[in-house]
Amino acid sequence: MRRNTGTTFFAAAMILAAGAGWAQRSDITIGMQLEPPNLDPTSGAAAAIDEVVYANVFEGLTRFGPDGSILPALAESWEVSDDATVYVFHLRRGVRFHDGARFTADDVKFSFERAMGEESTNAQKALFAGIETIDVVDPATVRITLSGPDGGFLTNVAWGDAVIVDVASVSGNATNPVGTGPFAFSRWVKGDRVELERNASYWGDPVALDKATFKFISDPTAAFAAMMAGDVDAFPVFPAPETLIQFEADPRFSVIVGSTEGETILAMNNGSGPLADRRVRRAIAHAVDRREIIDGAMFGYGTPIGTHFAPHNPAYVDLTGLSAHDPEKARELLKEAGHVDGLTLRLLLPPPSYARRGGEIVASQLRDVGIRTEISNLEWAQWLEQVFRGKDFDLTIVSHTEPNDINIYARPDYYFQYGEPEFQALMDDLTATSDAAERVAILERAQRMIAGDYVNGFLFQLAKTGVANVGIKGLWENSPTQANDLTGVSWAE
Repeated sequence: MRRNTGTTFFAAAMILAAGAGWAQRSDITIGMQLEPPNLDPTSGAAAAIDEVVYANVFEGLTRFGPDGSILPALAESWEVSDDATVYVFHLRRGVRFHDGARFTADDVKFSFERAMGEESTNAQKALFAGIETIDVVDPATVRITLSGPDGGFLTNVAWGDAVIVDVASVSGNATNPVGTGPFAFSRWVKGDRVELERNASYWGDPVALDKATFKFISDPTAAFAAMMAGDVDAFPVFPAPETLIQFEADPRFSVIVGSTEGETILAMNNGSGPLADRRVRRAIAHAVDRREIIDGAMFGYGTPIGTHFAPHNPAYVDLTGLSAHDPEKARELLKEAGHVDGLTLRLLLPPPSYARRGGEIVASQLRDVGIRTEISNLEWAQWLEQVFRGKDFDLTIVSHTEPNDINIYARPDYYFQYGEPEFQALMDDLTATSDAAERVAILERAQRMIAGDYVNGFLFQLAKTGVANVGIKGLWENSPTQANDLTGVSWAE
C-alpha cells in the first residue's frame, strides 16, 4: 500500500508553522459588541468601560480573580478590625502611574474622596457611602474608618468604580486613561478600536502580550465574519450565539461557555404611571415567558431567574414560580387594576442583542395580554442619559453585570425607583453582619421581597458565550465582574 508521504509532511509542516506562529505572536485583537462611551471607570456606568480597562489599565486596592475571589492588587496586604469598621491597607512600593507619577497613599485618599464627593459622577457611589474617614498613615499605608461594620468592604474596593487614579491626570481619563496597570493606553480610534501597549515599567509580573487591540463590532453578522477571517482573535462575549455551532465544528476555534453576574431584567419604572401599581407589574411578570425569550433571543443560552440574584451563588433562591407564565392571570390583574381596555407603555431598548431580540419577543407576549408597547431602540449613551440617569421610561431590558448587586434595590433614586424602606433595612442588616449563615438568611429574605413586590420582570442569567482562536490561553471562562482581563493571556507555544 502506497503512503501519501508528501501530504502527510505538508500537513505536519502546517501544524508546526501554526504553532511557531502562535509562539512568536505577542499581540491580540479582542472583539467587543459595544464601544465604551468613555474610558474612565470611575465616572461611567457602561460595562464596556471595564471590559477594556479593568485590571489592564487601571487597578484598585483589591481585584476580582477569575473565580470571583478577592485578590491583592495595589494593596499587598491589609488588617481589619474585629468589628469590621477599620481597614488598614499596606500598599505596594515602587508603583508608578503610566505618566511616571509615583503611586502613594495620597492617591487612595484622593480617589475615594473624589468618588464620595457631591460632584461625583461615579455610577456606584454607594460603594463608598460607609466611609467616615481616610487617613494617610505614611506613603505606603492608608487607614479607612467606616461609619458602621461592613464585612464586604474588600469586595467594594475591587470594583472597577473603585480603581485608583492620579490627581494630575484624572481630568483626562475619559479619553486618555492613565493608570498603574500592566497595559498603558496607546490610542482610541472612535467608532473602531482602542489600542493598549505593554507597560514596561509595571510593578508586577510582566504580561505576555506587547499589544492589545479592542475592536468594536456591533453587528452580529460582521462579528461572525471577523472571527472567521481572523481579523479578530477572540470575542469573549460573542453577540451571535446562533452561530456557535459553526465555531464548535471548526478546529481553528474554541467555544468558551461560562456564567456571568449578569441578571437580565425587564426593568420597570416603579416611580410613576401605571407601573407604580404592583398589580400591573405582576401582570407583566406573568405575561412574560422566560423560556421563549431565552430560546428566541439567546438561542438557548441562559438560566431562568425569578429574582435579582445569580443562580450559581450559594444563597440563591429559585423564585421563578412566583412569576410563572400565566397570560390569563395577567389579564385578570390588568382588569383589577382598572385597565379593562389594556394600556400602552414605552419600551426603550439599548443596543445589545439580548435587549433588541428579547424586546421584540417581550412586546409580542405583552400584546397577547392587552399591553401595547412603543419600542424605541437607543444607542448606549442615549440609554444611559434617558433611562439610567433621567428615569424617563416605562420598560427597558438590560443585564446588570455587577457582582452581588441586589443592594441596588435599596436605592430609591436608582433608575427603576423601588425605594421600599423594609428592603433598605434588610440591606443595612446585611452590611452590619459578618456571620456567613446570617448573611445568607438576609439575602434569601431580600430575594423573596423584590420577587414578591414584582419590582422588575426577572428574565434570565446571562451566559458568557465566547469564541477564541484555539491558540489563545488564559481568557476568563466566567465573568465574576465585567472585564476582559488580559494579564494572564498568551499564545500557546
